[in-house]
Amino acid sequence: MSNIATTNFKAFQLNSFKIEDIVASEKSIKRPHGTQVLVRIKAASLNYRDILVSKGYYSKALPLPIVPLSDGAGEVVEIGGSVIRVKVGDRVSPNFMTDWISGEVDNAIAKTALGGFVDGMLQEYRLLDQDCLTHVPDHLSYEEAATLPCAAVTAWHGLVENGKVKAGETVLVMGTGGVSIFALQFARMAGATVIATSSSEQKLARLKEMGAAHTINYKSNEKWDEAVLDYTNGRGVDHVIEIGGAGTLDRSLNAVRMGGHVSLIGVLAAGQVNPVPVLMKSIRLHGVFVGSRSMFDDMNRAITAHKLKPVIDKVFSADEIVPALQYMESGKHFGKIVVSI
Repeated sequence: MSNIATTNFKAFQLNSFKIEDIVASEKSIKRPHGTQVLVRIKAASLNYRDILVSKGYYSKALPLPIVPLSDGAGEVVEIGGSVIRVKVGDRVSPNFMTDWISGEVDNAIAKTALGGFVDGMLQEYRLLDQDCLTHVPDHLSYEEAATLPCAAVTAWHGLVENGKVKAGETVLVMGTGGVSIFALQFARMAGATVIATSSSEQKLARLKEMGAAHTINYKSNEKWDEAVLDYTNGRGVDHVIEIGGAGTLDRSLNAVRMGGHVSLIGVLAAGQVNPVPVLMKSIRLHGVFVGSRSMFDDMNRAITAHKLKPVIDKVFSADEIVPALQYMESGKHFGKIVVSI
């Protein structure tokens, strides 16, 4: 390959369901043909899903060894003869599910999620089809762009695409992970008022700095749903970005207004949920599993127009993938954790 300096490249593989068993290996570069695009990966980012994958909690049926991480960004270095969407030198990022271009998701599309049943982005090169690629906003670095495919698209899908958030509405976000921070940014971008929760006073202060109108420490105030109702004069919020699952959903259903919208994103805790409020309050409960490339494109246009900057907590090198995942597992981060490749 005349425009590639090497024929082999480094890839990191999960060999067993242990975070510590992600090790570097060597792969051969394959030349793109047809609609294929060869991307030189510059950065990747972590999501909670990557911990579940690495520990075998996501699915024991994953075909080991696999290259982990769904999110990344890089430069197009070579294209197949039928490629028309991108050109060599373009800065791009693949969609979380490479076959979800637009419309609804199905079982077959779900199997194309990167870093799961197919190899992910923790490698120096990745061969991808042109249709899954979106152009990176010009004002973002590769590290910043690498944070977008899962967390940002998920927040966009829940709050903007499905929720149709409007100026003057109220949005409740939980914690300081990637999805919640992006949801706060998108809500503020739309002119909505944000209520944010965290167990850390230091993180609550940072949420205030980012534009949260009201913050609640859910550790010192376990009945945070009642605090939300107090703040909204008993009405409840218009939207909830629900990342706790069964552990927090009952309180979210109490905190949302009649006819309000709850985006169910995380399932971090097991347990039973009382469905009666969904019926009695006519709540729209929407399960969000990331989004399509079309949503990704729309989101990137909005990010470009508003010059939005992702919040990065820490950048690790690819060789530090194990401590990077362990840091995420500790819950100390605020925003996204990135791996430079």
